[in-house]
Amino acid sequence: QIEVDHDFGTGIEGVYAIGDVIPGPMLAHKAEEDGVACVEKMITGYGHVDYDLVPSIVYTEPEVASVGKTEEALQDAGIGYKVGSFPFMANGRAQAHGHPQGSVKILAHRETDRVLGVHIVGPCAGELIGECAAAMTFGASAEDLARTCHAHPTLSETIKEAALAADARAIHF
Repeated sequence: QIEVDHDFGTGIEGVYAIGDVIPGPMLAHKAEEDGVACVEKMITGYGHVDYDLVPSIVYTEPEVASVGKTEEALQDAGIGYKVGSFPFMANGRAQAHGHPQGSVKILAHRETDRVLGVHIVGPCAGELIGECAAAMTFGASAEDLARTCHAHPTLSETIKEAALAADARAIHF
């Protein structure tokens, strides 16, 4: 791996490094963000990648996706959190398509309700995690996700329901 500074510089004048050759997850979308941030820094002096909010996806059956902190990381850091979980078996779209396995789990700060992590195992997890990453990028709370109108019948309703469950208010389970 190539060590870089906060501007992606390698220590050699005019030579920068991004993506899989620098520390961090080896993910195409992370490399793309590195590239954009690197060029933005060169041109404007600004550019940023929040490596805590790079989603990770495993393309298995069912899919697995996550963004943000895990329960273990929150426990190790001594951060109080609450959990909202919702199973795909309680979602009409998942049932209709014959893919009711898995669940959505939202970890929210115990005091502020800010979403700290989202973990999904189930159909289209890789597609669903994007909403969560966007919400977390802008500091959304579980309540923000819960109050967002999700179309019916869709798999995305599992995110709303998990957010509601973080406050023991899930509607369909």
